[in-house]
Amino acid sequence: MSPRQRLFAVLLFLVVLLAAFELSGLRAHFNLGYLRQALVDHPVTGLITFILVFALGNLVQIPGWIFLAAAVLALGRSWGGLATYVAALVSCTFTFFFLRLVGGDALRGLQSRLATRLLNQLDARPVRNIALLRMLFQTAPPLNYALALSGVRYRDYLLGTLLGLPLPIAAYCIFFDYLSVQLHLH
Repeated sequence: MSPRQRLFAVLLFLVVLLAAFELSGLRAHFNLGYLRQALVDHPVTGLITFILVFALGNLVQIPGWIFLAAAVLALGRSWGGLATYVAALVSCTFTFFFLRLVGGDALRGLQSRLATRLLNQLDARPVRNIALLRMLFQTAPPLNYALALSGVRYRDYLLGTLLGLPLPIAAYCIFFDYLSVQLHLH
């Protein structure tokens, strides 16, 4: 398949996944209250559900802050942050392998100066650049998609993700913990 065909296959897959997500009624479970209650009521299975829902949500463009806020409200700043960090790593890994399976390294085959320049920058220092991108954009689905389709090695992707996520997650944990105290949600 050509790079354009692979990108179309990824787009088609994501549209079908989003349609199935909407039509199945799963979207109702992607809210702060449901996630928080699942974590509070069932700590072990709730955590597993949280990780799975985060991974699926990340694929269908659900913002990661919803998951982080739910974890902080349910588990507190430290445990909520740790749960979110683990869930984010699983989610990013799941997205990487799933999109790589469907689209391969489709971005490498694009005949574009911009794509070539960006990929060359990524290749020059992949771990550093992925870590910086994670600090800025955390688990943003478009970033996950682009990195998965860039042809970057999984080892570099994982290491950059491991290094780049702690700082923004910690900042969000402090923010959501402060907000929950101010709004008397604890």
